[in-house]
Amino acid sequence: MSTKPTVLFVCVHNAGRSQMAAGWLRHLAGDTVEVRSAGSEPADRINPVAVEAMREVGIDITANTPRKLDWDTAESSDVLITMGCGDACPVFPGKRYLDWQLDDPAGQDIEAVRPIRDEIRRRVEHLLTELPVAAL
Repeated sequence: MSTKPTVLFVCVHNAGRSQMAAGWLRHLAGDTVEVRSAGSEPADRINPVAVEAMREVGIDITANTPRKLDWDTAESSDVLITMGCGDACPVFPGKRYLDWQLDDPAGQDIEAVRPIRDEIRRRVEHLLTELPVAAL
């Protein structure tokens, strides 16, 4: 049984914000945190502009695929972070629940996605200060 905290990032399509957040957390936390992402209505593929924005900072999310949010994944996560889902992202009782209001990168060019990427990094860095993880 793992003692690592588990963080689940959720957005509607699991193609932009949640994938970038998962990429940042994996990059910054290494294997000290179990990182998951999912969507209430997953897209067919990750937003290529989100992939490009993350590649610019040395993080490769090209192998990731959007996944459907399911009860078991949410139930077994310690922290659930939703991103602009509104009512489409359910609240799971008994879990630490954060709602990060972030612009949606869908349909945006790289100039618009960079500030979203950078804000996600800032929030992930703050989240890491609150998780029970060993320093890298």
